[in-house]
Amino acid sequence: MASVQPDFSPTNEKMPVIFVGHGSPMNAVEDNEFSRAWADAGRALPRPQAILVVSAHWQTRGTQVTAMPAPKTIHDFYGFPPELYQQQYPAPGSAELAKRVQEITPAPVAADMGWGLDHGAWSVLLRMFPGADIPVVQLSLDRTQPPAYHYQLGRALRSLRDRGVLVIGSGNMVHNLGIMCWEDRAHDWATEFDATLEKLMLAGDHEAIIDYERWGRSAALSIPTNEHFLPLLYVLGMQEPGEPVSFFAHRVTYCAISMRSVRIG
Repeated sequence: MASVQPDFSPTNEKMPVIFVGHGSPMNAVEDNEFSRAWADAGRALPRPQAILVVSAHWQTRGTQVTAMPAPKTIHDFYGFPPELYQQQYPAPGSAELAKRVQEITPAPVAADMGWGLDHGAWSVLLRMFPGADIPVVQLSLDRTQPPAYHYQLGRALRSLRDRGVLVIGSGNMVHNLGIMCWEDRAHDWATEFDATLEKLMLAGDHEAIIDYERWGRSAALSIPTNEHFLPLLYVLGMQEPGEPVSFFAHRVTYCAISMRSVRIG
C-alpha cells in the first residue's frame, strides 16, 4: 500500500487516547462483543493522521520505535486456526512519526527496521481501522525500566495528540495465563482488581495505579508479569487534567483476563 505521510501540523482538536484490552488473537477474526466494541470505538474516533501503538508484545532492552516504510504483520502466537495466520494488516509505516517520537522523548529511542506490527497492534487495528490506510508506528516497552518510567514516557508523548496522532495502548489490565480458564467467568480477585482500577482511573489517581505492586494479593495475581499492564500507563500519562474517562468492553473473562478498554478525551 502506498504510504501517504501526514504533515503533523497542529490541529484544532486534541486526539483522544485509547487503551484496548486485546485478549485472544481470535478477536481479530471472531464476531463477538469485544470485536464489535472495538469497531464501534474506531468509528467514534476522529480520523487520525497517524497511529502510535504501545503493545504488550514488543519488549526490548532500551526503547525502540519502528521506522520502516511498510511494517510486516507478525503472527506472534501458535496453536490457532489457519484463518488467523492468513490475516494481514498492510498499513504503511511512518519514518516521520518515528523521528518525532525520538525528538520529544527525554530518553534515547532507537529506530527499528526489523519488527513490524505484532498481534497486540494489528488484531485491534483490523477492527478499529479495517482500511489499513493510516500510517502506523509501534513503540517498544523497555523491560529494564520500572512502571513510573513508562508513565513519564507517556507524559512526554502528550504533544502528539495535538498533531493528529492517535496513541493506542494494547494489553490487558488483568492478565494471568497461568491460572486462566476456558470459561466465560471471572475469579473474585480479578473482578476486584479490575473494579479498583476503574475507580482509580475515574478519580484520576494515577500514582496509586503506578504503585500497583503495593496492593497485595489481587495485584500479584492480576499482574504476575507487567508487560500487559504497562501500555495502560502510557495512556494515563497522556491524560490532561480534567479530561473525561470512559470505558468499553469492560468485562473479565476466561477467569483471569480483563478486556476493559479505556478512552480518554
